[in-house]
Amino acid sequence: MTNSTRQKRSAPVFPKNQEILSLLGENIKLACKRRGYSQSLIAERTGLSRLTIRKIEQGESTVSIGHYVAVLSVLGLVEDFAKVASDDELGRKLQDIKLKGQSR
Repeated sequence: MTNSTRQKRSAPVFPKNQEILSLLGENIKLACKRRGYSQSLIAERTGLSRLTIRKIEQGESTVSIGHYVAVLSVLGLVEDFAKVASDDELGRKLQDIKLKGQSR
């Protein structure tokens, strides 16, 4: 397949999920402002373009998750990313129901 016939694949992003990405972008933007970090500084430290940094601050779904992690790392917030889904309350409840059914 040549580059001209290859199409970019993208996952559908539903409006509710886009709202969450936008919130993440806004939180990243605010964290940069609080630290006095410009888009140029973040770009320099991550090796990403200023355009990509701008897209991250806007919560663009087309930006690689690795790029989001790189920016969070510069901000000292990458450990927060590891907390995502760490408290899987629904998963534990489903597992408990399954385990209770097996004990009978």
